[in-house]
Amino acid sequence: LCSHRMFHDDELEESEKFYVGQPRVLLLIYALYNTLVARSEMVCYFVIILNHMISASMITLVLPILIFLWAMLSVPRPSKRFWMTAIVYTEVAIVIKYFFQFGFFPWNKHVDYTKDKPYHPPNIIGIEKKEGYVHYDLVQLLALFFHRSILKCHGLWDEDEKGDSSSSKEDTDDELSLTGGRRDSSASLKSVNLAASVESIHVHFPEQQTAIRRKSSSGISQLSHRSSFSSHRSKRDVFKNINHMTFSLYFPQCKLPGIKLHCNLCCSRTLQVYVPIRQFFYNLIHPDYSAVTDVYVLMFLADTVDFIIIVFGFWAFGKHSAAADITSSLSEDQVPEAFLVMVLIQFGTMVVDRALYLKKTVMGKVIFQVILVFGIHFWMFFILPGVTERKFSQNTVAQLWYFVKCVYFGLSAYQIRCGYPTRVLGNFLTKSYNYVNLFLFQGFRLVPFLTELRAVMDWVWTDTTLSLSSWICVEDIYAHIFILKCWRESEKRYPQPRGQKKKKVVKYGMGGMIIVLLICIVWFPLLFMSLIKSVAGITNKPLDVSITITLGGYQPIFTMSAQQNQLKDLNQTDFNAFLASYRGNTAALQFLEGYGKEDITLADLEGNSNSLWTISPPSRKKMIQGLLDFSAEFTVVLSWTIQRILREVYPYYIKAPSDSLAKPIKQLLPGMYCKWKNITVSLVKNVSNEGVREWWVLNQLGKRFTSSEESLELFIFSDKVSPPSLGFLAGYGIMGLYASVVLVIGKFVREFFSGISHSIMFEELPNVDRILKLCTDIFLVRETGELELEEDLYAKLIFLYRSPETMIKWTREKT
Repeated sequence: LCSHRMFHDDELEESEKFYVGQPRVLLLIYALYNTLVARSEMVCYFVIILNHMISASMITLVLPILIFLWAMLSVPRPSKRFWMTAIVYTEVAIVIKYFFQFGFFPWNKHVDYTKDKPYHPPNIIGIEKKEGYVHYDLVQLLALFFHRSILKCHGLWDEDEKGDSSSSKEDTDDELSLTGGRRDSSASLKSVNLAASVESIHVHFPEQQTAIRRKSSSGISQLSHRSSFSSHRSKRDVFKNINHMTFSLYFPQCKLPGIKLHCNLCCSRTLQVYVPIRQFFYNLIHPDYSAVTDVYVLMFLADTVDFIIIVFGFWAFGKHSAAADITSSLSEDQVPEAFLVMVLIQFGTMVVDRALYLKKTVMGKVIFQVILVFGIHFWMFFILPGVTERKFSQNTVAQLWYFVKCVYFGLSAYQIRCGYPTRVLGNFLTKSYNYVNLFLFQGFRLVPFLTELRAVMDWVWTDTTLSLSSWICVEDIYAHIFILKCWRESEKRYPQPRGQKKKKVVKYGMGGMIIVLLICIVWFPLLFMSLIKSVAGITNKPLDVSITITLGGYQPIFTMSAQQNQLKDLNQTDFNAFLASYRGNTAALQFLEGYGKEDITLADLEGNSNSLWTISPPSRKKMIQGLLDFSAEFTVVLSWTIQRILREVYPYYIKAPSDSLAKPIKQLLPGMYCKWKNITVSLVKNVSNEGVREWWVLNQLGKRFTSSEESLELFIFSDKVSPPSLGFLAGYGIMGLYASVVLVIGKFVREFFSGISHSIMFEELPNVDRILKLCTDIFLVRETGELELEEDLYAKLIFLYRSPETMIKWTREKT
């Protein structure tokens, strides 16, 4: 008004100036508040669902189900009856929870023991004693009162009652005109059979619907205007007549007035509940007017998010698998049962949803919605806690999955309320011709089996005369033409003048990126294996170091292991001294560059064998004879103990790679020939009352750090290993990555750069508008049921691709 100056008002103008002059933060707060007011019912839905996610009890389960099966299905908005039901139910729930917080109830005496049990009855019902038991219920009640105040401010709170009174006045004349007829025929009603009688109180559904706008969603408690008996008074009269007649049919010999009255009351109550519910869903499936919309894409995205949550958080839906990882399970060729069931169920619901969308059956969608709402709530809040042995409120992944599923339920209810679109033309990504849609569509086609599965499902659940191969041919042509259309539109937006060379921004931007990408692919295995261990590698320290020495194939004379405290780490001082000892040794220093002090472990092994030497007398005698042979390469001193010096047999430095094969490090051994260390071996004999016991004692010569006389010292260099998240790639090794990654990618790149000459006739089309329109016409006549015309247009499309001359004429630039 102020802008057009039709009605000049100083107060309005001053108010406009006042609000415009406010700070941006305050204006943002005003905008957020107005958004909150405009979507106050969504705030109530969110708070109710949040309360149920945290409480997860039977008390809070009722309202979410009513939201998805009543409130969100109501046209044009939820009725006053629903909001009053929600308010009263919340108040009653608060009182019940408060009453059961007293300590004299038996289950409140062992709260610490039963609070985490999912199948404890008070936990299931929601009357357990806990801190903050009513906080979210109070927030829910506050949101409901806020929404009620908004409706009252806009005059929408009592709209349903006004609609009831007006409809009652309109139906009064019809009711009075039928009164005489009903009184005259009241005696004949008793002779009518039960089926006809029950049908007489239902709403009459004519085949030809009249142009009467459907009433608001309060119709869940009232009959339509087209009903013969629409007012509450006439319904009560009919209920009395039908109840009396039903009793006469089923209990003709009954003379007891008490039983007769009880049957009449039960039948009346049942019909009072059944008839409005049936009328509500009938009006939902057969609306007089429908604002057709299409939210299938959003429903599909919600299901996709749920699918991703299942894949990466499947452990939350199984038993004793809280620490499991899907990559490790699949790498071991193990498919967890919980993961398999959840994936199949989720994928099955997506397929059914696609079928309902293609068939455009609102009734099937309503049935599917009811089954899903009850089934998922029953599974999530009654079955899943028993499987996982923890409460739903303690399962974060399940809560996230349920919240996304609630978003899906809301979108599904909105789709039911508005109705399916009459025509489904092509992919939703092909509605616009730009780079965003082009790259998204290309990514959609790159997903394995998704394009094929979609094409086959569309052919199965769409009325068509085309065969499956012809259908796939049309889909492929349409996808190809759409891609060409996007490129031609981009060429129109960014034209290239004739006779001018390409700009350096384009050449270095696109060409430089391709060059960098190809170089990275070629050298990816080397870079990956080098960086994965040097930068992101994890130190793989040994847990056990064992030494076993055997002479001449006889029973081992020495066995010893080092664990825990016997495995020592080097400090910085010892490590620096260790490096200084190899100063001037280029090969050793080059080897040590790849290791830090945290990668080196010093094993201190006890010199006394941890097992007795139980050799048989014949073998012992034969071994002594071998030791007395002076032609051997070692010297022996024989006494009551056997002692000998074993020269250059002890490695001293061991490299422990990621696999189980440990190797000696020759670069750290002295001399040109990499001589190993010397050790002494002694056989100790102990004679006691229990008999003679023998064991071997080993001692290393020239130890660095260990001071005990009889001991062995061993340095272990541990290679870093890749993190568990990248183990599936690092396990292939450099050659495996070249064979499995680089060569495969190279094959696809070669196909992109070769064979272009064979596709010039179909790729270089200057104008594809006419071909694109022909494909769209095929989709359109299919949706309208003109199947003969669909065959003719398909034949025209095939002839166009078979005739190069016709293709040239069709794709010329418009002059």
